[in-house]
Amino acid sequence: MTMNGSVDLNALEKRMKQLELNFQQQNARKKPTNLGMGNMSNSQQTSSARPHMSLNFSNSSPASLMKSSSGAVDTAARKKQISFALPASIPQPEKTQESEKIDARLQEVIRQTGKLRIDSMIYEAKVEQFENLGQIGSGTCGQVYKMRYITGHVMAVKQMHRSGNREENKRILMDLDIVQKSHDCPNIVKCYGTFVTEVNVWICMELMETCFDKLKKKINGPMPENILGKLTVSVVKALHYLKEKHGVIHRDVKPSNILVNKLGDVKLCDFGISGRLVDSQAKTRAAGCTAYMAPERISPDPSHPNYDIRADVWSLGISLVELATGVFPYHNCKTDFEMLTKILEEAPPELPNDQNFSIGFKRFVSFCCTKDYRYRPKYRDLLEHEFVRRHEHSMVDIPAWLRKVLITQTKAASLDRCGNPMQGNIASSNDPFAFAAEITKAQFAKHTRTRSLGTGFEFTKIPPNQTNKPTSSKSIFR
Repeated sequence: MTMNGSVDLNALEKRMKQLELNFQQQNARKKPTNLGMGNMSNSQQTSSARPHMSLNFSNSSPASLMKSSSGAVDTAARKKQISFALPASIPQPEKTQESEKIDARLQEVIRQTGKLRIDSMIYEAKVEQFENLGQIGSGTCGQVYKMRYITGHVMAVKQMHRSGNREENKRILMDLDIVQKSHDCPNIVKCYGTFVTEVNVWICMELMETCFDKLKKKINGPMPENILGKLTVSVVKALHYLKEKHGVIHRDVKPSNILVNKLGDVKLCDFGISGRLVDSQAKTRAAGCTAYMAPERISPDPSHPNYDIRADVWSLGISLVELATGVFPYHNCKTDFEMLTKILEEAPPELPNDQNFSIGFKRFVSFCCTKDYRYRPKYRDLLEHEFVRRHEHSMVDIPAWLRKVLITQTKAASLDRCGNPMQGNIASSNDPFAFAAEITKAQFAKHTRTRSLGTGFEFTKIPPNQTNKPTSSKSIFR
């Protein structure tokens, strides 16, 4: 400022230039060095630069700075001299085609929620109309409850929690999709309807008596060949139906996913980790139970990394060996690594010669347990096999056999509990329900093998810290 109080613009301009030069020098000293990143291009350096303010004093004389040609103060020209370099806006991530399909399918399922189709009748149902009769099973993705609808129909309700995880939503929708579309297949568990909210998914299915994994534990020994013949016919037809009608591979065939009802009907269930076939091949590897996994899924051929429905044929063969002998083929393995090593390096399991198995049954199991998938049969070949054709039309009284197994096991448990002095005299207790409670507790305490990478249900396992009733309707359906 001069003596007469006016502003010295030349001195102010020099001062501002000096401040800008000092500011640039300080930034240059603070700029991090390029550690192991090589030479960056000018475009990379420009795109990674921080926002900055530039001051232009090239035309900062008093006349050009303060006045326009008309004599008025040119504010527009003054604003142009101060500019800010801002980074480009970050684009929002676009939804993939797969996620869009999942969302669309979920919305379609939500529109059908609350509708039960039972015996050609459609009911507009609410969860308050269900009576919980107890928990009958549990798995990694939810619990299964026995429930009675107000019409008197008793069904199995699988309750799964929606966590928002994309992979879990895929499993839920896959299970829903398959059971809803397979209503015309008598070898697959029927679906009556679904309830879907932002918190939970309920799948209402027909109630089956038990699974073959639980029956194996009750028998504690080999199962009759004629029963396994009927099981084989039903499972092969169900797998063939999934492949031909819906292009799906199950990927979790094992005794706990093969159910039977009081009428003797054998059906396949649990499709949460089923996979779509692309050109008759599956690409996802981390799915299914390790113990029943085919060799080509454990150690894939580099020239043929994908697998097809013959992987489920191997799983069926292992299941038949386990049920026919009463012992899992790799039961002596202490770790999963040891078991996988035996599957890859040792000869495949087969039915022993010292038991009275038919030649056809032994040949069928050998075909299923062929290590080289290229020589393993597909479903059409299995349906034409002599073992399947013989049992497809044979007369087997499965309901009578099932009743005998359940009654015999109940009597054995009763004698064991009453005659064992180490357990105390439960029968003489004043509590009339003490005996039943102890029997139930002992059954649920049995060890169940669950070496699984997927979401298979074990119908004999109840996880710790779980109550025996589902979440109340007020907290699930709002």
